[in-house]
Amino acid sequence: MGDCVDSRLWGKARGLTESYPVVCHLVDTAAVAGALWDQVLTVPARERLAGQLGMSSEASRRLLCLWAGLHDLGKITPAFQAQLPAAYQQVMKDPAYSHRAGVEREALRHDTAGHWALPGLFADWGYPVSRSVGRSAHHQVAQMLAGHHGCFPRALRSGELKNPEGWMPGLGGRGWAAQRVAHAVALRRLTGGVEVPAGLLPAQAAVQLLGLIVVADWLASQEHVIERRLPGRAWRADDAGLDAHWELAVAEAGGVVADAGLGVARFPVRSFTGQFGFSPNPLQASLEGELPGLVDGPGLLLVTAPTGDGKTEAGLHAAGLMARAAGSAGLFFALPTMATADAMHLRVEKFARENVEGERSLALLHSMAWLSESYSAAADAGESSPRDVVADDSSRRAAGRWLRGTKRGLLAPLATGTVDQALTGVLPVRYNVLRLLGLSNKVVVVDEAHAYGPWMHSLLVRLLEWLGVMGAPVVLLSATLTGSAASSLVEAYRRGCGFREPSSVRPVYPGWLFVSGASGEVSAPRAVASGRPRTLHVRPVPVTWDRPGHVVSERAPGGESRSAALVRLLTPVVRQQGCVLVCCTTVAEAQETYRFLQRSFPELASVPGGLRLLHARYPGDRRAAITQECELAFGKPGDAGQRPPVSVLVATQVVEQSLDLDFDLVISDLAPLAQLLQRAGRCMRHDRSGLAPGDGGRPEWVGDDPRLVVLEPVDRNGVVCPPRAWQSVYDTALLRRTSHLLHECAQEGIAVPGDVQRLVDAVYAEDFGERLDDAARAELQRLDAEHVGAVLAEQSLAEMVKVKSPIGMVDLSGLSNDGGQLVDEALVTTRLGADSVRAVCVYVQPGDTVTLDPEGELAVPGAGGGRLSGADVRAVMRRSVPLRGDWLAQRGTEQDPWPGWAARPVLADLAILRMTRACGPTGDVNWSCRVGDRTISISDVGISLL
Repeated sequence: MGDCVDSRLWGKARGLTESYPVVCHLVDTAAVAGALWDQVLTVPARERLAGQLGMSSEASRRLLCLWAGLHDLGKITPAFQAQLPAAYQQVMKDPAYSHRAGVEREALRHDTAGHWALPGLFADWGYPVSRSVGRSAHHQVAQMLAGHHGCFPRALRSGELKNPEGWMPGLGGRGWAAQRVAHAVALRRLTGGVEVPAGLLPAQAAVQLLGLIVVADWLASQEHVIERRLPGRAWRADDAGLDAHWELAVAEAGGVVADAGLGVARFPVRSFTGQFGFSPNPLQASLEGELPGLVDGPGLLLVTAPTGDGKTEAGLHAAGLMARAAGSAGLFFALPTMATADAMHLRVEKFARENVEGERSLALLHSMAWLSESYSAAADAGESSPRDVVADDSSRRAAGRWLRGTKRGLLAPLATGTVDQALTGVLPVRYNVLRLLGLSNKVVVVDEAHAYGPWMHSLLVRLLEWLGVMGAPVVLLSATLTGSAASSLVEAYRRGCGFREPSSVRPVYPGWLFVSGASGEVSAPRAVASGRPRTLHVRPVPVTWDRPGHVVSERAPGGESRSAALVRLLTPVVRQQGCVLVCCTTVAEAQETYRFLQRSFPELASVPGGLRLLHARYPGDRRAAITQECELAFGKPGDAGQRPPVSVLVATQVVEQSLDLDFDLVISDLAPLAQLLQRAGRCMRHDRSGLAPGDGGRPEWVGDDPRLVVLEPVDRNGVVCPPRAWQSVYDTALLRRTSHLLHECAQEGIAVPGDVQRLVDAVYAEDFGERLDDAARAELQRLDAEHVGAVLAEQSLAEMVKVKSPIGMVDLSGLSNDGGQLVDEALVTTRLGADSVRAVCVYVQPGDTVTLDPEGELAVPGAGGGRLSGADVRAVMRRSVPLRGDWLAQRGTEQDPWPGWAARPVLADLAILRMTRACGPTGDVNWSCRVGDRTISISDVGISLL
């Protein structure tokens, strides 16, 4: 075949009416890569990337197009071509394609083949070659392109590069090599990518370039894109034929990118009041007035303020300003849980509708996002609308079908989701480069930055290094962030920006500080007055802990029982009216507390909404309904008008974050200080002055300041002694430290916000024991040692697993566990040692039929066979619930899903709990099932282990 490109070599076939020449796919991908450069990267982003390559923006674009075209050059090998026997037989008749017998049967992946074949080609083009393969650009670029299937291979050795076909006979021999060169030369001519990199690519540049190449490959591989370009049997891959195909691909590439919902979101200059429709509070006004004078490009903003002080609006306003200064093209708002992400999604959607221009595709990102009715409905509405038909505004904002594909969500210009969506970018998982690419061109807002343990904090530190080196602005929002934690996050970002010397980081509360990515300078912290200064009256109540299911109404040895304390605290409230939050540590304790209060206050339980229960072990649809009911009952005055005159909500930690709930009194089991302050933020959260008690106002007994009662489990000596069930939730040493501080503050109260930063730092202070007597100090030292050991275990695991720092990275296999075993993406979402299984309850009715509801009205989709629709899958998954893995460790075939569910991966992994009905001694109906030697039940209190 000589120097001519052989159009018989195929590149795509699955789902097509006929095979597609590999050269056509390479040309298509090169053209789409150019459109991505033009339409997805802002001008500052292009210039920043070009600067890292050491060439002009135009030359960088050409080189991106060339490299994108070369990504599948490894398909020109016997092993790949033999996968389509009819096409392979045509070329095998040509003596130019002779090769060693049997190599066509070798398991040689085409990305691996490209890694072996490309270095020699790049060396011939003049790419820098060093004695050390690890320092050679010709190998590094080949390694980068070999990662286009999501995993970077190990670096090749110098001996392997000197004789690639000797080590890898599957490359095929001279004829195959000649065709690879012919394809590459044709691509170089079409793209104009004749520039040669001056040296090694910085890791961040390689990540962003490969990310763009992967996206280009995926977009160009869509069946509808290929079908209209099938060249026909008479087409020849000569210069004229290739030029015509290139021109067509370039002409259509922009539309392919736009149809996917990719592009630049723009944040026009607007005042805070213009954005949100109300005047800024002191925090928001300070940011609006002073931050513009500090922002000189990418940087990090740290905002600390109490719950309810408008951090979300402050963060969104700052994000727009920082996006304009850095040339960012979008926003990702990260939160700790799916529930908080769902709630924030609606707020970001409203902000985008009123304050964002350009491409506004908005994605909701977490494992269950597809169950969101509003998100799914908006996308479905827009899916049937062609681009030249104006659909309703919400459908044009919701991320479309392409962006909802696996691993693509962070590519949307705008997104909200759980923080693990970002943290997965620094784990060696497949296609982590796509997550890093999606973040590199956005402002990344991390809410509740204090809410992450050692494992996730360690990942966040590494992520901030990558965001810094990629020039992505960051906003950290926190209600209770220690000074040491703040320093570690700020310093990580500064390291990524190139500043190794540590700086002084002293966060103020409430207030903010800004870190310049250009100079590394940390601004003087700006302290602001809280819009709601108040004194939190804290009352620690030592109690002996009730055994599960055992109620103690009299004083027990060592102090008042928890149950008796609850009765004593709630009796005057029930008599005089008011709304109270009772916050428990575990779901089981919340369920038992709810049952106990039902028995103790029948007059409360008999009133609709008088007694409520909220936790994470309800089926999804029921939990969502309860959450909505709570937001209506305890939300802002005027939002719903349904605040009950008297009501008690029993809940777990699910109420700590992002739920806008307001109570007259908060009673909480002992928890770490930061969590207690979060819960206290739900007490007297909103101004209800001028409202009568029956119209959403507060009862007369409430007073002017919020009150927090903390039930402390103590032993017979009055020493804090947490129940065994808490060991996997809270650290005992931290609870002891918190208890000491609470007692110190009991008389004067806690000034919010004035005392908060001091107390949050004090609870972790190394010299904390100096305030204790000798015995207590010694015990605390022992507990601290256990705590340090647990923290080090999590940090060590994170250090072993997370990808390497971008600083000085040359070998790109550092992003893929040195080319070895990748980790499970679920690792980032689980706490060390805390696994879970998603289950769904079905109800066995008379006649052995099963339904999704206990009333027997909703048939289980697919139980009797048949095809499952998307609506069927959502109907099942909306009733699913996460359960502890040890509950289902003994599950057998009885818990296996139906065979018809196997085609739906989310259903195939479910555990099925076949609930049978029995009547209790009082005539009530109980539903339960056996899993091994365990009995699991479901009732109005959710799912329980009996």
